[in-house]
Amino acid sequence: MKILQRLVIALILVTPVLLGIYLILGSKISDGGVGGGFRKIGLVRIEGVINESEEIVRQLRSFSLDNTIAGILIKVDSPGGSVAPSQEIYSEVSRIEKPVVVTMGNLAASGGYYVSSPADRIFASPGTLTGSIGVIFSLPLVEELARKIGVEMRTMKAGNFKDLTNIYEKMSVGERKIIQEMLDDTHDQFISDVAKGRKLSKDSVILLSDGRIFTGRQALAVHLVDTLGGYEDALDYLRTRTGLGKKAKVVERKERMLAVREWFVEEMIHIFPQLYGFFYPHSPRYLYSPGA
Repeated sequence: MKILQRLVIALILVTPVLLGIYLILGSKISDGGVGGGFRKIGLVRIEGVINESEEIVRQLRSFSLDNTIAGILIKVDSPGGSVAPSQEIYSEVSRIEKPVVVTMGNLAASGGYYVSSPADRIFASPGTLTGSIGVIFSLPLVEELARKIGVEMRTMKAGNFKDLTNIYEKMSVGERKIIQEMLDDTHDQFISDVAKGRKLSKDSVILLSDGRIFTGRQALAVHLVDTLGGYEDALDYLRTRTGLGKKAKVVERKERMLAVREWFVEEMIHIFPQLYGFFYPHSPRYLYSPGA
């Protein structure tokens, strides 16, 4: 029994050390070395809710500036997320001068579609869910609940609309008007950027921008995507487009620790959707949210 206890204690002590060594030595996934010429494809994954842009932008810029990277493949499986990070990723994709191809997974909707739209070519499976060109802003109202349990919220402010998103009282007509104008402006930015990225007229995009979701096949018919196909189809296309052979290496550059943190947060939100507001402040979102 004592031997078993010692083994358990030793395992508990050694595990953090080994994990630390792993994270330090492998903080970035190796790209297999740097060779001369355009020989590799850079792979960037945009997965889960988009709440930050720094890591994705860093990867895109790294591949864009690396002369050993011939083209960039972006794998998107995301319902979208916050507005500004989605716009920052969109802008970075737009600036890349190398071939950029997007391959959509199960879901590339709202902000997930937004960041995909400036790519040179978009692949989607027939059953991929995409589109959802719209903006959503959700706030709970706990006025009656607070009254029932004897909680009163006192707010002191300077500026009539400083507590515009106060969840303890109903919005006035004037407050709703301000919020709606903000959402309309954000929606117009979404529409304009999709039109620019897809080289479509703004009027044609407006007709598709009521928040509806499209399957990949439907999206192809209305020119929101270019080709029906999966990851391997997109990769083969990019290899051909860049003049690389079938065995051209695909490399990633993602911080391991960040990946662990993102996975944990995404899993928590997936299990308890109510926690979204805890992890991230209330704001307009380019987010496909069936349960909203």
